[in-house]
Amino acid sequence: MTTGLFSVSYSQARKRFAAAARAAGVDVESHVIQGIIGREGEALATDVVRLGSSDARRLLILTSGTHGVEGFCGSAAQIALLGDTGLQARLAAADVAILVVHAINPYGFSWLSRTNEDNVDLNRNSIDFTQPLPVNDAYADLHALLVPPIWPPSDLNAAAIADYIATHGEPAYQRALTIGQYSFADGLFYGGRGPVWSTRLMRTLIDTHAKGCDAIGWIDFHTGLGPPGHGEKISVGRLDAAELQRARRWWGADVASPVDGTTVASNVGGPLLDTLRFARPDAQITAMAIEYGTVPLIDMLHMLRADAWLRRNPETPSEQAAKIRDQVRAAFCFDDAGWQGQILGQARVAILQAVLGLGRGEAG
Repeated sequence: MTTGLFSVSYSQARKRFAAAARAAGVDVESHVIQGIIGREGEALATDVVRLGSSDARRLLILTSGTHGVEGFCGSAAQIALLGDTGLQARLAAADVAILVVHAINPYGFSWLSRTNEDNVDLNRNSIDFTQPLPVNDAYADLHALLVPPIWPPSDLNAAAIADYIATHGEPAYQRALTIGQYSFADGLFYGGRGPVWSTRLMRTLIDTHAKGCDAIGWIDFHTGLGPPGHGEKISVGRLDAAELQRARRWWGADVASPVDGTTVASNVGGPLLDTLRFARPDAQITAMAIEYGTVPLIDMLHMLRADAWLRRNPETPSEQAAKIRDQVRAAFCFDDAGWQGQILGQARVAILQAVLGLGRGEAG
């Protein structure tokens, strides 16, 4: 992996992030999950750094590791930012601050899982839990097939999945899984029964660091969907037409959204980005996820099935468990310098565009 930027584990990524912060002369604010340890026996924490003026009224939030194992790319982009004095110099000129949130889901990052310590997908957890929970009947029909009793799945199981896709189509299969579900705690894309630790922490960080801000941008780094190395820019959640138009002025006309059908990604219920929209409805918000492509969609979903199976079967022999985790990681981060360079280049451009967009102080 690219020395000093792309790490091989959460533990290494955290150490590198701390070292980059020290070199940049900024303090790290650490939030540790109590009573839970990582894959290497390490403490699990979300680490936060603020760059720029403490009283800036324009703030850019950068989050990595929302989906745990996807954190390697976001972490590398954040570490690169801490050493990028040229980009940081833009902050003073634009009167913009950046809040760097490293590993918002440290459990999943450490254990090479998409979900958190409760098997909750953070991008399905920011909903109003005082209202009736969404029902996903299509997922319910598939759950027993998706998380089979053995892994690898039997030929019969593989044939049943293939038959479902042949009958209903790949988009329907994707939608059934990815819009989220709230009925099967051991399943895929599970949204939970209430706000989890990471979601609550994100709300606290927003309340602490964004309370005085009039304009707030957010880039949430992800991997797994799309052509290898391409960063699809996606606006999801409870955004309105004005936010989507503003996002396209900042990041380009290729910003896609399920709201207007310009991406195959589902408009998931409860993305982490909605914590900001709930917390600061009075602020001008411009948020997106950047999703770097890796393996084909069906292969990616297959590895999420393996992840869910392993979570359901904690007694799995260590050799098999390690193999599954390595395979999951390989589906979300490539050990290829060219691919990694694509990620870092596109991340820097997106961050710069957001800083300039915030600095312009656009209305509407």
